[in-house]
Amino acid sequence: MKMDNETNRHPCSSLLSRNSAVLDNVPESSVSDSESSVRGSGAEKLESFTDGLIRVDEEEAVHSVIKEGFTSGLGQFGQRTEVAAIHRRIWSIFSAQANLQAFRIYFRAFADKHGGNANVKYAWFGTSKEVVKRIMFHGFGDEEIRENDGLFGRGVYLSPDDSPLETVKSSVVDEDGVRRVLLCRVLLGKMEVISPGSDQSNPSSEEFDSAVDNLQSPNKYIVWSTNINTHILPEYVVSFKAPPGLKESLWAETRIKRPTSPWMPFPALICVLSKFLPPYALDLINKHHKDFKEKRISRCQLIQQVRQLAGDKLLIAVIKSCRRKGIKHRVWEA
Repeated sequence: MKMDNETNRHPCSSLLSRNSAVLDNVPESSVSDSESSVRGSGAEKLESFTDGLIRVDEEEAVHSVIKEGFTSGLGQFGQRTEVAAIHRRIWSIFSAQANLQAFRIYFRAFADKHGGNANVKYAWFGTSKEVVKRIMFHGFGDEEIRENDGLFGRGVYLSPDDSPLETVKSSVVDEDGVRRVLLCRVLLGKMEVISPGSDQSNPSSEEFDSAVDNLQSPNKYIVWSTNINTHILPEYVVSFKAPPGLKESLWAETRIKRPTSPWMPFPALICVLSKFLPPYALDLINKHHKDFKEKRISRCQLIQQVRQLAGDKLLIAVIKSCRRKGIKHRVWEA
């Protein structure tokens, strides 16, 4: 089944997008469903979660495309990441057929609505072994919505196919050191930009269908809660072992480097930001600060949330202003 749009291609698109012809073959009912999902006698632990899935042979072209697309998107961590297995969804199962048929209906509707371009993308979703099983049989639910930080409204957040690093943060390691991410096809239609702190749960108007944090360089696709099982089509599961310290390194990369110049206390920072930010953003900053004080989130996570809500430009301007005024306190000192 072909559900891609040539008008949707970009000359610098990711490896997965460039090889979409390999991935696009979603049959009415998989002729290979009768195959055993276990291809080797030593894979029992990896196969323990695979009801509704079939293992992709390493000799298949799709295995190489997905593996290379995933590891290349991990940058410096890619060469040290071991892809243990890739599984494909079995389409003859009732729940998979229901998901597929709903996706097809909306795909055609979006194509009609937007002049032939339904804007279908590949995207990653990080999760746990248990949630993979639940999503494959019952679809996405409130738990997946609650698991994100809610910063960009109420929905499921997915990472673009060329940026799996964000999704790796959400993946959960199992007892054997294996993590899992879903590779999904996502029906985006016309996207609107959502600002941090939004409590939006559906499109702002009939013009839009989904949301994104940044149109030019997206880190998150937001599929609204009402559409999570009609606009998201999970197709593959990538099981992998990440190099030691990967998750910690990802969080460390988001930290603001402490300036060598004067800093200021966190309450003073909030006071200054209150002159520029809307109330909802300040409420969220105060909430994250409280969570940090109660040790619910790390200092690194607090700083990341403040950066997303206030923006680096404003924070830099505030710090420079304090420097000019000769404030001798420390910034981020909560």
